[in-house]
Amino acid sequence: MLDPVLRRWIDPSLNQAGAWLARRGMSANAFSLAGLAVGLATVPLLAWGRYELALLVILLNRLIDGLDGAIARSKATTPFGGYLDIMCDMGFYAAVPLGFALARSDNALWAALLLASFVCTASSFLGRAVLAGQRGEPDDGARGRKSFFHAAGIVEGTETIVAFVLFCLFPEAFPWLAGSFAILCIWTAVARVFEAKR
Repeated sequence: MLDPVLRRWIDPSLNQAGAWLARRGMSANAFSLAGLAVGLATVPLLAWGRYELALLVILLNRLIDGLDGAIARSKATTPFGGYLDIMCDMGFYAAVPLGFALARSDNALWAALLLASFVCTASSFLGRAVLAGQRGEPDDGARGRKSFFHAAGIVEGTETIVAFVLFCLFPEAFPWLAGSFAILCIWTAVARVFEAKR
C-alpha cells in the first residue's frame, strides 16, 4: 500500500547510486545474492536476542535490495533477474520470523502463523503476476519499473519492513505484533484473489 509513496522518495537516490555501481561493473544478480546472505544473518542474531544488531542487518538488507533493482534498471532488467530478486526477498522475509521463533519458545506459534500468512501473500502475489502475464495486463508502474507485474496489496514491502522494525524495537510484543501482521497479510491475499477474479 505504501510502496508507491516510498518509491517516489527513494528512487531518485537509488537510481543514481545504481547507475554509479553499474558503470563500475557491478552485477544486479550479485547484489541480490549478497542481500540474501546479509539478510540470513538475522536468524542467529535474533536467536541470540541481539535485536539491535538484527535491526541494522534488516535495514542493510533492504538497502542492498533497493540497489540491485537500481543497477538492473540502469542496464536492462531481465526475467531471470526479477525471478532471482523475488526469491531472495522471500528467503529473507522467512528468515525473520524463524529468528524470533528461535529466540523464545513462546514466539514459535506466532512465528509459524506469520510464516503461513507469508505463504499466502507470496502465492497471491506471484500467482497474480502469472495471471497478468497470461492476460497481457500492463503493470501501472507505480512501484517502479519491474521485470514482471507487481500486484498491489494492503501489505507490501514497505509494510513488511515496518513490521520487522517494530519486532526488533519491541521484541516482548512479538506475539501481538506478529499476530496482527499475519491478519493483514491474509487480508491482502484474499483481496488479491477478489481483484484477480474481477
